[in-house]
Amino acid sequence: MIKLARATGTDMAEISEFLGIADLTLSGLDSASVHLWISRDETEGHIFATTGYESSVDGEHALIRSVAVDPARRKAGIGLELAQFAMERAVEAGAKQAWLFSRRSGPFWQKVGFTLAATKDLADALASTHQVQLFTETGQLGREVAWSRQL
Repeated sequence: MIKLARATGTDMAEISEFLGIADLTLSGLDSASVHLWISRDETEGHIFATTGYESSVDGEHALIRSVAVDPARRKAGIGLELAQFAMERAVEAGAKQAWLFSRRSGPFWQKVGFTLAATKDLADALASTHQVQLFTETGQLGREVAWSRQL
């Protein structure tokens, strides 16, 4: 099991760089509504894993986001741990449904219990989230693939 710590403001530049390399959305990372955790290499101190979520206004829906593992550490089950951790934290905060966007990692998310969902349903449930607002404003929402599962 990896050690995760709550991300702080001083971590944001490194998190942004890490998620940028992973080609994940950076919108709203520094917002209080986005809950992020990181894992650092104990020897070198750099971030090698991130996970998080953002809640709907009513708290019943969670947008899982920023789940990333350094490519050198993949295939060891860390991604599954990260996804489970984010979902558990969302449940603790009152979420009943988890959602996410993923165009490339469908098979991974299916292992975690997600199924394809209508992008409109995700956008309706999580309209206030940074990612949905960004994708709506840029016209990217129609190109996204949504996934969902009950918590």
